Amino acid sequence: MRLFPTAAVLAAGALISGCAMMGAGASAPDTPAATFDTARLSEHVRVLADDSFQGRGIATPAEDMTVRYLSEQYAAAGFQPGGRNGSWTQDVVLNRFTASNFRGMQLEVGGETIPLAQGQQITVSTRLPGDHVMLTDTPLVFVGYGIKAPERNWDDFKGVDVRGKIIVVLVNDPDFEQPELNTFNGRAMTYYGRWTYKYEEAARQGAAGVIVVHETAPASYGWATVQNSWSTPQFDIVRANAAAERVAMEAWIQRDVAVDLFRRSGQDFEALKIAARSRDFRPVELPGASFSGMFDVATTRVTTRNVIARLPGRTHPDETILYTAHWDHIGVGEPDANGDAIFNGAVDNATGTAGLLELARVWGAAPRPERSIVMISFTAEESGLLGSEFYAANPVYPLETTVAGFNIDAMNVYGRVADVDIIGSGQSNLDARVTAEAIRQGRTAKPDGNPASGSYFRSDHFPLAKRGVPMAYVDGGGAFRDEPIAAREASRSEYSARRYHQADDEWSPDWDLRGQAEDLELIFNIGRDLANSRDWPEWMPGSEFGPARAPSASQRR
Repeated sequence: MRLFPTAAVLAAGALISGCAMMGAGASAPDTPAATFDTARLSEHVRVLADDSFQGRGIATPAEDMTVRYLSEQYAAAGFQPGGRNGSWTQDVVLNRFTASNFRGMQLEVGGETIPLAQGQQITVSTRLPGDHVMLTDTPLVFVGYGIKAPERNWDDFKGVDVRGKIIVVLVNDPDFEQPELNTFNGRAMTYYGRWTYKYEEAARQGAAGVIVVHETAPASYGWATVQNSWSTPQFDIVRANAAAERVAMEAWIQRDVAVDLFRRSGQDFEALKIAARSRDFRPVELPGASFSGMFDVATTRVTTRNVIARLPGRTHPDETILYTAHWDHIGVGEPDANGDAIFNGAVDNATGTAGLLELARVWGAAPRPERSIVMISFTAEESGLLGSEFYAANPVYPLETTVAGFNIDAMNVYGRVADVDIIGSGQSNLDARVTAEAIRQGRTAKPDGNPASGSYFRSDHFPLAKRGVPMAYVDGGGAFRDEPIAAREASRSEYSARRYHQADDEWSPDWDLRGQAEDLELIFNIGRDLANSRDWPEWMPGSEFGPARAPSASQRR
């Protein structure tokens, strides 16, 4: 059975479904308007989200299928292999940790035992190499949000020794519950609110483990997302001294379990949450409370791959404009209520991957730009942005002369919308270009409508941004422009509630991809203008990413 559509199939799909043509006013007078084909976009997603791709799990046979498909499509678009030595890929070496045989997991407090079942009351995993994890009567300390931020005069640890203990932390950062405090940028989550940071800081403090209390609103996703994401093998880059950077146990716990634990310890969970919003908060040991549990760990070394494609520039090929999206998803997990165990990842992120392929086709058909265009389909995003982190630390094309980048993640499949949401608005002057292009489309550019979710720190642009590369991450949002509006709104809301990181994230032939085509056109036009200019986007004054870019200013002329 043929897994991949031929060019003839894609062309036939275009004739049947038609093309989305937009934005003639955004093009220079002598440049044809970009044409993004919704039929091709749909077909790419259909293929990549098919059950045969097994949820695009990394370091599985599904990865080979995905890499082959992407390479063939980039080549058909006229791009060249963008990896080293004429390769389409960049090897990313990771450790894979598969936890199993959970036993004796429980909380003990006041002489009573609270049993914990993996995936139900708690999810437990590790990213510390070894054969097993065993914790016995390990004390618990509540450390608020688990943040140590000297530049904000904030320290949740206050010198308290948590070595060998398990810290219990809140999700997000202190301003989520009380944004008027404006200690951590109000409702806009900072990196300190991300679970990745909390685990990293726990390791720096010498803790034996971390338990994050899950609450849906500050996490921006329900327990099912935690359960699905943390019940499969975990991955990490290979570290020279993993023991100094990783704790033995990384866990999430249901809120109700935490409330009960605190009550039995003579503490008021809600009162301590309020206290944790203050700089004066001090860690609180949970009297007589401890955690016990053990599980086996199979630690193996695996190699996964970023797929890289390049269109060399005519006059300044050493200057690069990036377009990025992650190809991976969760793979195969526990069956849901319908018995479906394949996490197809259609919206997240087969849509973004399809977007890169369609961008490549449009770039390949356009006049050759002065600067080079590079497409990177990253691996291991779902494992903690590991593919993009590896590339940013080991760039194929120097970051100093990477002009800017555009990241794509989980695109709009519900129809044309009025707005363009700028994720992480205010960081760079790419915002002004996005705003101008949105106006040309008859849309309005707005700041991220849900900055508390921390989207700026949850996608593949972030490892590049923190190393100084101006990165734009935009998403179509706001009111729908076409009827039936209520049905479109319901579908968009249902995805977040029932499909995100669940087996029901499946391709649909009923999607309206005109909104996705508009978003692709927007970042294509901005990239085209940059690719044919001598402009270098810059970070805004006060951005935490500006200092990383400044030392290499002399290399950009």
